[in-house]
Amino acid sequence: MKTITYILGILGFALVFAGGIIYAIQSVLSITAAIFLWVGLLLILFFLYVNFSDIRDLLLKRSTRYGANMAVVIVIFLAVVVLLGFMSVNHKKRVDLTKTGRYTLSEQTIKILKSLKKDVKVVAFYRSEEETYHAMLRQNAEDLLQEYSYHTPKFTYKFIDPDRSPGLATKYGVSEYRIMLLMSGGKQEKIGFESEEKVTNALIKVTRDEVKTIYFAKGHGENDISSIQKLGYKAAKDAIEKENYLVKELLLMNEERVPSDASVVIVSGPKRDFLQDELDKLKKYVENGGSLLVMVDPGHPLTVKNFLEGYGFKVGDDVIFDTQSRVYGANELTPVVYQYDKDHPLTSEFNLATYFYLINTVDIEKDKKKGQYQLAMTGPNSWAEKDLKKWSESGEAAFDEGKEKRGPLSIAAVKTISVKGATEPGVEESGKLKEGRFQFGKIIAFGDSDFANNTNINLAGNGELFLNTIGWLAEEADLISIRKRDAKTTPVTLTVAQGRAIFWIPVIVIPSLVLISGIGIYSRRRWMR
Repeated sequence: MKTITYILGILGFALVFAGGIIYAIQSVLSITAAIFLWVGLLLILFFLYVNFSDIRDLLLKRSTRYGANMAVVIVIFLAVVVLLGFMSVNHKKRVDLTKTGRYTLSEQTIKILKSLKKDVKVVAFYRSEEETYHAMLRQNAEDLLQEYSYHTPKFTYKFIDPDRSPGLATKYGVSEYRIMLLMSGGKQEKIGFESEEKVTNALIKVTRDEVKTIYFAKGHGENDISSIQKLGYKAAKDAIEKENYLVKELLLMNEERVPSDASVVIVSGPKRDFLQDELDKLKKYVENGGSLLVMVDPGHPLTVKNFLEGYGFKVGDDVIFDTQSRVYGANELTPVVYQYDKDHPLTSEFNLATYFYLINTVDIEKDKKKGQYQLAMTGPNSWAEKDLKKWSESGEAAFDEGKEKRGPLSIAAVKTISVKGATEPGVEESGKLKEGRFQFGKIIAFGDSDFANNTNINLAGNGELFLNTIGWLAEEADLISIRKRDAKTTPVTLTVAQGRAIFWIPVIVIPSLVLISGIGIYSRRRWMR
């Protein structure tokens, strides 16, 4: 009879354990779980009642006291583990071990987060139902927002289920699912879907005091920002707008001056000469604190060349060849650039290779005091071919030791121009004059414009270099970085019950069985002595 009661007691504990696991996985007290728990409790109570005297005698034994001491040690150990876990939540270091870097934000986003001066609050409207699809969407959103909040305490978020809290959804003016609302300083921006690009763009919008305008000059055969053809600049325009700039075209001959809201003026691949009046407007703009990006191709207009040379640039009448390009799968007319000036903030941390097709040299004498730097250089196997007539007729070129220059060759350079009156008492700490102008005008010149066209902007580091250049010229230092590539993921979709099973079985069940087995073996050995 006693053997039967022990068997019933063990069965009772097993049923209670199984019922608890079923409830933990399903998160609902199903009929099966309830029956297991109830029958198990009845069997345990029956066992305790029948064997009360034996249990009392067992508790009075010396071995039981030793066992109790061991239990206390185990409890203390578990408490220490829990305390360490609690401390790790507040003092943690996240490491992304996924192959695609799914849980790693881009350097650009991290820079923006660490430079936040305003608190940003995010309210995410997602359904809290545990149905597979909606649970997956909510988890993706939470993973993304958690990564943002990890980098700065100024970024906080919370989730609201529009179905369960319709009043709050109405308060925020949201009537849809899968919506994030970013708010800061009285501004708010609503986005759909969980995407780093969308969240970062919205973050910039709600924290920036102004939307800066980028102008593309036109009227001289420049690259067309509305063209979707291979040589067009539609992709460049879209990329700039994703950085939260306003993009406009500028016909200088119809304007009295460069518009006052111009943060940067871009002259991209002009094929015709500028009028002197237009060049005077650009000169006045730069010397009053404006920023100018000039990208000239081989066969550039003489007036543009003279304009740049007036500020110390040396624009070559040449084409750069590079035999090393064959190693990278390109031809000799596509120099691969991987040397950048580490003293200038635009290129100090830039380490991506860039490709330029049909490019001429743009050099300047390096002088830190004057803000003159050679930003990018070709490799040592390149040379500047000057006999363009022979090359165009025969299609062949060779380095001429006495007449031509061997690489490294400068293909991009920068010059800063002091604004008249910048050293006078009207200068604020922000680096701006009281009239809103900056202390320095800036010019960056490239010997090629094709590197940022629809075909090449997504090639290697071309797009990053182009956007970083605009960011520096527009006084947006926190946008100078390496942008994250779109990651291709192969997610594994689990049901809610499967997800809980993956947690409970390896984390709770198996360790518990090992612990109980250890305690049983230890106790048996103690009693057999």
